[in-house]
Order: sequence, then C-alpha cells, then structure tokens
Amino acid sequence: MTVTVEPVAPARRHTLYFLDQIRSFSPVFLDTEVDMTHVLAHRAARREHTGRKLSLVTYIVAAGGRALAAHPEANASIRGWLRPVVARHPQVNGKVTFDRTMGGQRVVLATVVPDVAAGDLDAIQDRIEQFRDLDPDTAPALAPIRKLQGLPVPLGRLLAWRAARPPERRALLLGTFAVTSLGHRPVDGFHSVGGTTVTLGVGRVLDRPVARDGRVEVAPVLRLSLAFDHRVIDGAEAADVLAEIRRVLEEPWPQPIAAIPSTESPSTAAAFTESTSAESLDDVRPTVPETVGGQA
Repeated sequence: MTVTVEPVAPARRHTLYFLDQIRSFSPVFLDTEVDMTHVLAHRAARREHTGRKLSLVTYIVAAGGRALAAHPEANASIRGWLRPVVARHPQVNGKVTFDRTMGGQRVVLATVVPDVAAGDLDAIQDRIEQFRDLDPDTAPALAPIRKLQGLPVPLGRLLAWRAARPPERRALLLGTFAVTSLGHRPVDGFHSVGGTTVTLGVGRVLDRPVARDGRVEVAPVLRLSLAFDHRVIDGAEAADVLAEIRRVLEEPWPQPIAAIPSTESPSTAAAFTESTSAESLDDVRPTVPETVGGQA
C-alpha cells in the first residue's frame, strides 16, 4: 500500500491558525448532567404559540451568557508570557461553532453572538439562523476567511495572529465564551477547547433515570462539559459557573405569549419559522477568526 502525502487543504487552514493561537491554553475539564425537562417544555410551547423552533444550543448560549454575567472573573482572556495580562470584558459574547462544507472540504466555522448576558432567546436564534443559512463559498460575510485560506501559510498565520491579538478584538472575533455541540450525533458528551476561558461542550439529550423525591423517574438529560483555562480562573470559580448554567437550564422558563397572526406571506413566514437542526452548531462573527478557528 502507498501512503498518500498531500498539503493541508486551503479550506482547513483557518483551523490550523486558530489552533496555533491556543497552544498556551491550560485546560481543566468539568462536566455535569442537566435535566432538560423545563427547556423542552418551553421549546415545545414556543413552537406551538409562535411557530418558531428554537435550537437547544440557543438555550445553552442564553444560560451561559447569564452565568458569565454573574461571574465576571470568568468573562476574561489572557495574553502574554513574559508579562502576562488579563483582559476583563464588559460584554458577554458567545461563540457558536458549525459543521459546514467550504471549498469541497468539511470544516468548522463559527459565529459570535454579541451581548448575550440578558439571555434573549430570539436574538440568539436570529444570529444562529443568519449564519446557518450563509453559503460559505459565496457569502460576502465570509470573504475574509476565504482570503485568509488563499494566502501563503506563513502570511496566513501572521495575519490570523495579528487579528485576534488585541483583547478588545479577541472578544469580538472569538467571543468571551464558546459553545460547541455534537448533540446531533450519537455523542453523549465531549470536552473541547474553544479559545476562550470557558468552553461548553454539548452532547445529545437522552431519556435517563433520575431520582426525584426518593423515586426513580425517567427524564431528558443532557451531559454538559465545561473546559476552562487555569491561567485565568481556578476550579472553584469554574464549578460555580457550571452550576449556574445548570440552574438556569433546569428552572422553569417564562411561558410564551400567544403569537399575533402573521402578516407575512406564507413563503416568508415558512422561511422564518422553520429551523433546521440547530442542535448542531454553527455561528459567527463574519471576519477573519474562527473563523480563525476550528472546532472548539
């Protein structure tokens, strides 16, 4: 048998550049199980009353935004080796990754959902759908990534590094926390590093036995992981963040108000309300980064 050796496909170069930037990350991993009963009930009620299907990732981004706002020490990034500095970000931005095809290659792209501290489900879903519906090969928003992929590798590495180096730009391009999901596949859970101090790894939701009031019942359970950068926060702070995310997800969500009859044309309304599997991720800030980055 002959081993085939070939250059890395240009469509994957942005992932390599992103991984270059996170080599200094010092990851520690936590995980928990989340009872998704209230999330699924709210999601079903929303779809019945408004016709809109919300992604489970949308709920996780919303819960993560609220948790990071309550724990500002984790909403930070670090830079430097000889003189390391920590940047505290005033806004919580959530990065979401997507499995896409670009230049004939299966790649990871990402979008950043800005200002998610309020946990606005519709605003988060809007951004996810906006990015999900882009054509990676032609969308103007992704032109910088395509240009980056076409550059000689040394120049591409340099430009990717310069783009995400300033802390204020890093928060816009890579987010202040990341969410990446394989819940659309038979994956119960996984751990990932998304280039942010906190990265949430999302598995599938399965019916599992749970104990309630001394009884064993069956409930939809999500295995949720959290990777954190030990250079920025310690385990106790990270555990508090994960516990807060779990608390938000497990509490009852406000019930939707009945939808006002739509004045849109049927085709427009259908395009607006029908959402594909947002359980699989994709998201982004249309610019150089992860976009400069691969799969968290």
